[in-house]
Amino acid sequence: MYENENQSFDNREQDYHYTNTPEQQAPTRPRKKNTSAARIAKKAGAIALSAVLFGGVASGTFLGVNYAAGYRNNASTAASEASGDGAVADGKVYQIGICQLVQHDALDRATQGFEDALVKLLGEDHVQFNLQNAQGDSQTCATIANQFVNGGVDLIMANATAALQACSNATSTIPVVGTSVTSFAAALDIELDANGCTGINVTGTNDLAPLDQQAQIIADLFPDVKQVGILYCSAEVNSVYQAEHIAAYLDDLNIKHKDFSFSDSNDLQAVTNNCVSECDVIYVPTDNVVSSNQSIIDAVARPAGVPIICGEESQCTGCGLASLSIDFYDIGYRAGEQAYDILVNGKNPAEMPVEDPQSLTRIYNPQIASDLGITLGDDYQAIEQ
Repeated sequence: MYENENQSFDNREQDYHYTNTPEQQAPTRPRKKNTSAARIAKKAGAIALSAVLFGGVASGTFLGVNYAAGYRNNASTAASEASGDGAVADGKVYQIGICQLVQHDALDRATQGFEDALVKLLGEDHVQFNLQNAQGDSQTCATIANQFVNGGVDLIMANATAALQACSNATSTIPVVGTSVTSFAAALDIELDANGCTGINVTGTNDLAPLDQQAQIIADLFPDVKQVGILYCSAEVNSVYQAEHIAAYLDDLNIKHKDFSFSDSNDLQAVTNNCVSECDVIYVPTDNVVSSNQSIIDAVARPAGVPIICGEESQCTGCGLASLSIDFYDIGYRAGEQAYDILVNGKNPAEMPVEDPQSLTRIYNPQIASDLGITLGDDYQAIEQ
């Protein structure tokens, strides 16, 4: 049930028809099927999933997989064999450390894209990945980053904001390529130059779909909205950034809103209950705690008939009605291309602009739309369930 200012109504009894916002969409790269979970599970079984890092054993709570590119999944190997390019003349094998904040679909896809790009460009015999999962803990990110530095890796890929912060703090000399980061400037507490460069040993790709367009989607889909609840983790710099900025855009559209922040997953259900009781639409940014706990939010919001607009596709799959989403595989792949330019072509990450997503797609969850009795326009693509 929607509940607003002592007025309640059952959303399922109405059939809504919505139209799209007018801006044109950039061409999209064909979507890649997510095989990350299967890939990691396969490697874990083959390698016994130890926390083995380059040159030593690290004790701790993170999960590590150290593997040559030949241990990759079939899709990655096929991409490499088909390309035939990127052979390294001197036979060098590049050692790449990957620090991933937490395992969920969006970050897994970014890691997959990054690895696929380097296998294609370098050749699978010339790259070795050490993938470490920090299990959502920023201190563990720091431990992983320091182990990479001590092991003398050639390059570090930092997947998510906390991972980027840890890796940047750990080294000023080893190149760091970040991805799935909302704002490099906010994460690193720096100002990018006029070209979007960091001026330090860091570059990469961000995961921010334009917040003004996301706010406009809310306005277009729900023209009679009473109040939007902005649900996010206050411990994530990326989420705070998005919450502040989308609030400003909602103000521009004269849409009332209220923040509902939680410090960790322990508070999530209670805060979501409060949000649902006060708001008739919820917005969630690209928040890692949300992405890892979508079922908690869905179990509260969907029975109450409160639709959720999400920052990205994997959240929409788990708990959201719709999103203006980027493709995390694409931004990971582009980060891999940046890494290649650094490793082989000698580019300086300090002088390489941080890049925005190149494709945006309006998507929706058909099951949630059906449950809520909402019909979206033809410009929204249904997520494959």
